[in-house]
Amino acid sequence: MQISGYRSMWILVFFDLPTDTKQARRQYTDFRKSLLEDGFFMMQYSVYIRHCASKENTSVHTQRIRCNVPPDGEVRIFVSTDKQFERMEVFHGKRRVKTEDPPLQLELF
Repeated sequence: MQISGYRSMWILVFFDLPTDTKQARRQYTDFRKSLLEDGFFMMQYSVYIRHCASKENTSVHTQRIRCNVPPDGEVRIFVSTDKQFERMEVFHGKRRVKTEDPPLQLELF
């Protein structure tokens, strides 16, 4: 899907954060909450995803993630085009299922 000459993108955030102390659990919760408040949804445990309408929009959201990365643990940000995302193979057990569709975009003329 192309909007205004820009290719829409997907942001995938993978994280492995410690939860061994009360402070670490709070940091984990705050990071996860920041993703949800920024329009991400859980794709799998510790894997969150968001669709963006343009490369510029993608940059805004990846910068927000960078600002909220906790001091410990690992966070990875992967950006993919719609085409690349469509090629992902998803299985539920042995049955293959279709990848998520991008949300409908509102275009104003």
